[in-house]
Amino acid sequence: MNENADDNPGISETLESYRSGRIGRRELLQSIIAVTGSYTAAHLFLESNGLAATLISTIEAQNANVDAETVKYPSGRFEITGYLVKPKGAARHPGVIVIHENRGLNEHIRDVARRFASEGFVALAPDLLSRVGGTGNTARRPAGPVEEADESGRTAGGVTEAIASLPLYGVIDDLKASFEFLEKQPTVEATHISSVGFCWGGWRSFTLATALPKLNKAVVFYGSSPDSGFEKVQASVLAHYAETDARITGNAIWTKKMMDSANKKFQYYIYPKSDHAFFNDTGNRYNAEASKVAWQRTLEFLRS
Repeated sequence: MNENADDNPGISETLESYRSGRIGRRELLQSIIAVTGSYTAAHLFLESNGLAATLISTIEAQNANVDAETVKYPSGRFEITGYLVKPKGAARHPGVIVIHENRGLNEHIRDVARRFASEGFVALAPDLLSRVGGTGNTARRPAGPVEEADESGRTAGGVTEAIASLPLYGVIDDLKASFEFLEKQPTVEATHISSVGFCWGGWRSFTLATALPKLNKAVVFYGSSPDSGFEKVQASVLAHYAETDARITGNAIWTKKMMDSANKKFQYYIYPKSDHAFFNDTGNRYNAEASKVAWQRTLEFLRS
């Protein structure tokens, strides 16, 4: 067990209960949230100590009967770290790039990648903070004046500050490199690689569709739309919006109009009684019903 976990008896005991199977992933996260004080602090603790990428990944991949590993691949002069999850066996499967929120690559996104793999996809969740040291290392940095508070009102330390500093098309370059990495995997159907993004990653998923003609499909969960470039989109796009997330959802009609004008395929849904981040089952805005419906629609869309 890592040093910081040993320093806190409550977390140490929780990790041991999880390791022995006495509690599950949700209970583990809820317990660490209670000890650390917030959703963000809990995830940053798990990332900065490597527990999400090691202990939790190993146990949850076994539970889901999938193979999971940490991979590295080049993007120009940078090296990108990613979480690669695939179904057992040597059969070929469609690929999906899972693009994280502005919290970096954390356990929520790793879990989404495992869920895709259990549904027959090869999923790659890139850490788009790799070019500035990675989510785990960034989480250890003190926050600056542009830090962003999470839903509890607490700040996310250096992660959101680092996210805000990333150049948009630097991120798109790293996503293109992720696509190229997936293309080369022997168990991936190279002509069926799509992207799914959440919040900050939702915007990047849509923007990737404007910059990568080979992208098969793009899914946006409560993310903004690009300002332009709709005529360049070759992928079909599906978007999920929350009813009370006015700033993001209010853009849906304009986006539909722009995509229709460019003769592109765009479909969106607005989920009643839901708020931003409704799909994140580790946060306090989670909406189980909306999440279930959106997940099924996403799977059907990617398989169609």
